[in-house]
Amino acid sequence: MKILGIDTSTKFLLLGLYDNGKIYEYRMETGVRLSSLLHPVIEKVLEALNWDVKKIDYFACGLGPGSFTGIRIGMAAIKGLAWALKRPVLGIPTLDILAQNAPLAECIIPVIDAKRNLIYSAVYKRKNNALKRITPYQLLTLEEFYRKAEPDSLILGDALQLYKEDILRRVKGATIMDKDYWFLKAYHLIKLALERVNQKNFSNAFALKPIYLYPKECQIKK
Repeated sequence: MKILGIDTSTKFLLLGLYDNGKIYEYRMETGVRLSSLLHPVIEKVLEALNWDVKKIDYFACGLGPGSFTGIRIGMAAIKGLAWALKRPVLGIPTLDILAQNAPLAECIIPVIDAKRNLIYSAVYKRKNNALKRITPYQLLTLEEFYRKAEPDSLILGDALQLYKEDILRRVKGATIMDKDYWFLKAYHLIKLALERVNQKNFSNAFALKPIYLYPKECQIKK
């Protein structure tokens, strides 16, 4: 079984590939060059692994929340491949991917910078060594985040680049993970995609929907 997965919801292009027990990872900071780099990078990685795109069984895609433009570009690419090859698609929420970076902690809160002094976040609890999300995916002001964050939580994500000291001061007993754990990892994208395959929890290209948390008027300007 082969899986190709991408996430383009942050400043990084994240590419993960699974081939019968082996996972390959690629990450590249793209900035505003994502649209011009995405397809060439996919082609070069497939070529390096000697993969035929027609032999890929499943395509996975990060759904956000995150960069509005980035999510649209990544999903369009995956939808195009899945539709052309008539393959199932696995949609993986970005916050779920990030939460997997945390070690065995009881309460985990990923935080992604949403710009405008806002944070994308959700709360996860570990039960029987598995993470379970116990809140909706949320777009929060800083004050809303401080009110809702559970004490003694393990917190990780790129929003810490801006708000680390405030979070340590305002969230009782908060533990901050090292910077190496603030960014998405392709390994965890593929790991979650494999879980979806085993659960037969996938869809077709037309049914895949992004997770946009900003109001509609902030997403597209007419």
